Amino acid sequence: MNNPFTQFINKMFQKRWLRHVTFWIVLLICYTVAMKDGYDSIYESFNRNVILLVPQIIASYYLVYFLNPRFLYKKKYVLFGVLFFIGTYVFSVLARVLVIHVVEELYREQPFKQESFFEIATDLKRLYKDFFYKVYLPVFLFASVKLIKERFEEKSRLEVLQKEKVIAELNFMKAQIHPHFLFNTLNNLYVLTLQKSDEASDVVLKLSEMLDYMLYKCNGMSVTVAEEIQLIQNYIDLERLRYGNRLDLFFNKSIDDPQTQIAPLILVSLIENAFKHGASGTVTIPEIRIDITVKNKQLLFSIFNTKPTHVQKDFTNFKKGIGLVNTNSQLQLLYPNKHRMEVIEDETSYHVKLQINL
Repeated sequence: MNNPFTQFINKMFQKRWLRHVTFWIVLLICYTVAMKDGYDSIYESFNRNVILLVPQIIASYYLVYFLNPRFLYKKKYVLFGVLFFIGTYVFSVLARVLVIHVVEELYREQPFKQESFFEIATDLKRLYKDFFYKVYLPVFLFASVKLIKERFEEKSRLEVLQKEKVIAELNFMKAQIHPHFLFNTLNNLYVLTLQKSDEASDVVLKLSEMLDYMLYKCNGMSVTVAEEIQLIQNYIDLERLRYGNRLDLFFNKSIDDPQTQIAPLILVSLIENAFKHGASGTVTIPEIRIDITVKNKQLLFSIFNTKPTHVQKDFTNFKKGIGLVNTNSQLQLLYPNKHRMEVIEDETSYHVKLQINL
């Protein structure tokens, strides 16, 4: 937690003008201390560097706020080079004029001969040998700080935009999952009510829990593994009620830390797919095996289902549409370079293996 002093500093530096003033004050102090040995006193060194701040500041803002945005960033390199060179000459002349006609007037013993403005302006060798670096070292430092700040702000903006894009895409995919998932579950409930089953009330309770989970608990970017597995368990229980002894269903789970965070609804679509295409429409007893292991924040998920001999038409377009596409999209968005999914399919079975670094 930030202490009051840090909070005060952060609040102060939200003001742009204050950041600029602080930069030049710090630079002036550093120059004064670094160059004090060349003068009779630190006061003399301070006065000289205060005078040199004038061309340094003008040259800095000329480069950063005029030349760079209007010429360099617009790839007008020739004009930029010409105007930059003219600027180095003008500000070096200004620096030398201020030193000779202001600083030396204060500290140099009389009498002495002062160079005229014409002599100063035409002595290019001395201008660039003695005054160019005095003016432009702070200029290049200021420009570098400005460039780093712009790159940092640009990176922050891109990260915010990317995060907003991920959230928007995930919300869109969840909006697809909810009605698709709900439709299948309501079909299960419909079958039980037609059969006047006493287990219908349990179905309503489990459906209520699932709706509460999907509508409210899934609004965040992550949930606990325990919450996600409870959703899966409710769904499996509903399917058990629907199929009864007509389905061999095995669900194994091994979780070292139930509070481990996971993106919601990642696994449900794959499980739903197994029931939709592995259990529906078959005359033989289908088999579904689900294994979930979470250890040291590593998720290992496996789901195996047998396939009916008579292949049903995929009216939901699950494999080519909502289910598998959503699962792959969510994995790419939420766990880039942190997951691996393998699909093994033959004429009699369908097996999905998924590994995620949570």
